[in-house]
Amino acid sequence: MKKIKILLVDDHALIRAGIRNSLINQEHIEVLAEAMNGAEALSQLTKTDFDLVIMDLSMPEMNGTEATRLITEKYPDVNVLILSMHNEEARIREALKAGAMGYILKSTSMAELLEAVETVSKGEPYFTREVSAKIMNQLVRGKENEHANTTSRLTNREMEILKLISEEFTNQEIATKLFISPRTVDTHRRNLIQKLHAKNTAGLVRYAIRHKIAEV
Repeated sequence: MKKIKILLVDDHALIRAGIRNSLINQEHIEVLAEAMNGAEALSQLTKTDFDLVIMDLSMPEMNGTEATRLITEKYPDVNVLILSMHNEEARIREALKAGAMGYILKSTSMAELLEAVETVSKGEPYFTREVSAKIMNQLVRGKENEHANTTSRLTNREMEILKLISEEFTNQEIATKLFISPRTVDTHRRNLIQKLHAKNTAGLVRYAIRHKIAEV
């Protein structure tokens, strides 16, 4: 079995020793080197081929986020697993944006550490449950904000017309209901397609249903 070659990066010697001792009895894992900050980690990568970097975030000289960004740029075949005490959404988001494939907390169990090492070393993402929940919260809020930003650009009249379009009323029928001309309805329809980046009327209907402007 091919061994997973690991570079361990943390500014606390006791933590590095604890992680090393946790992994030392695993026949398929080998901690080849250690570093106490991001700059040392980059130096180690010029000397040895690694499969995985286990990276702390808060370190002097060069923090884990910046080191992760440089590692993923210069060594795309090396995967980075963040092992940190920080569980704030901003920290997690920055680490993932930098290129980290996994993020677990220092309070994690030995079993989860091993699972994370094995998963991320294959280039597959791994996040501890608490981190996964925060990532999902970010995604949900992002979609809500996107919806709010898009719909806020629509006028009340456009919202009215979008709802009627989704209910399959024709231009003439919409014009009659709203006491405007069919040409005005058509202009609003074209403006809606442009604002909502839809390809056609069917796209407007899908948007209205997806954002609960119209009932299914």
